[in-house]
Amino acid sequence: MLKIWGRTNSSNVQKVLWTCADLGIPFERVDWGGKFGGNDDPAYRAMNPNGLVPTVQDGELILWESNSVIRYLCNTRNGAGLYPADAAQRSRVERWMDWQLSTLNTPLSAMLWGYFRTPPEKRDSAALAKYRLDAITLWQMVERQLGKQEYLAGTDFSLADICNGIWVHRWYQLPVERPDLPGLMAWYRRISKRPGFVAHIAGPIS
Repeated sequence: MLKIWGRTNSSNVQKVLWTCADLGIPFERVDWGGKFGGNDDPAYRAMNPNGLVPTVQDGELILWESNSVIRYLCNTRNGAGLYPADAAQRSRVERWMDWQLSTLNTPLSAMLWGYFRTPPEKRDSAALAKYRLDAITLWQMVERQLGKQEYLAGTDFSLADICNGIWVHRWYQLPVERPDLPGLMAWYRRISKRPGFVAHIAGPIS
């Protein structure tokens, strides 16, 4: 059975849990990181030199880096529906996965930490205001993409929607003013009905 080290409020752990749910993969999960600690445990660092979560064990194989993990799960568990075998279509999925890591993560993670994990008296209001504007620009880009199709990479739900869907859920829970983006909201409502979202993403963020 797959073994996952990681706390359930980690966006990167949530990617793996959601993918497992969509693919019907059984797993054992161990609370790790954040308030549970363990990141600097020598045995854990021996598995994952970054000391971050998630770390995943599949038999003798140890995996880390969430996007790499979910690609692997699709490649080994008949996940072509989420991660297409066709190279061109796969590239459409992968660019949105990479965009989430390289671009969307920056303002959304900063706002998550600023509003939910930083005491009010220690918040950098100016920085948070800038990150909000940056995030709006990025969500407007997604809005334009969703004006052409139902899902980020095309007509079908994919890993691209998992990676970015976790963050749209957080976006709509942040205590900030947001522009009306009907395509984004419609997409959010569609993906929020999926069993993996309901089981592992829905609810308050922390």
